[in-house]
Amino acid sequence: MEFKPEGFGDYATMSNYRNTKENFIELFFSVVSITALLILIGIFIFLFITGIKTFTQISPIEFFFGTEWNPTAYREPKWGILSLIIGTLMIAFGSLIIAIPLGLASAIYLSDIAKPKIRETIKPVIEMIAGIPSVVLGLIGILFLSPLVAKIFGLSSGLNAFTSSIIVGIMVLPTIISISEDVLTSLPNEFREASLALGSTKWQMIRMTLIPAALSGIVASIMLGLGRAVGETMAVLMVAGNSIAMPVSFFDPIRPMTANIAIEIKEVVKGSLHYEALFAIGLVLFIMTFAVNFISDIIIEKQVRKYKW
Repeated sequence: MEFKPEGFGDYATMSNYRNTKENFIELFFSVVSITALLILIGIFIFLFITGIKTFTQISPIEFFFGTEWNPTAYREPKWGILSLIIGTLMIAFGSLIIAIPLGLASAIYLSDIAKPKIRETIKPVIEMIAGIPSVVLGLIGILFLSPLVAKIFGLSSGLNAFTSSIIVGIMVLPTIISISEDVLTSLPNEFREASLALGSTKWQMIRMTLIPAALSGIVASIMLGLGRAVGETMAVLMVAGNSIAMPVSFFDPIRPMTANIAIEIKEVVKGSLHYEALFAIGLVLFIMTFAVNFISDIIIEKQVRKYKW
């Protein structure tokens, strides 16, 4: 008679069940990851195939370096998107100028200055800002912020790149604060203890030890915020002024690439040159956003390897 230890069959059954469950979970996440990758590749291929047709009729030099965008002109349509690119970059970098100091200061306060109860209250509130619909912030910009900007600076209209930068800066803040605070909090306590043991004040410890150690993570948060700023549509559509003229200052009305696509795509004939040109603009936006996120992923991975024990 074969001898089997008591409970051996139950143990083997449970082990097989766990292995099956783990294999199923692994398969599920693999399928989800592959599906997301295929969707991303599909979007790029669709944009590329549609947008690249533009350059069979429009010179790339005219498209990227032309300062006039007027596809509906009767005699001689203009296809230059330089003013749209500059408008996009003005809003993106203007929002970062506002969000970086506020975001970094808030992250430092939450990670090393605020008491635990205050941190537990403030951080969820900050992260809730990311859930505010952009159209709501756009309404705030139109009804309250733009008249205030116009009054302070003596402008005829407050719908310009400066107002848009403030609104987008508010939208970018949660990303910078949340990621930077997580990076600072995750630093080993030995960094703080060693710095204080050498006679540093708390501010010197933060400035000379923590910030340099978390610099790559902070930069990654800024890059992710930049990606969000470049791709924002509804808020800038409402408060940027929608002028296709070449801007010369932050107080000029502008039209970024995202707003231009949203305004004109509903008016074009499918398959027309105007239609293809809008997809070419979308392709440029896709490449810009992908590059920003790709660089931020590299920086985050570098941060993880640097402090992995």
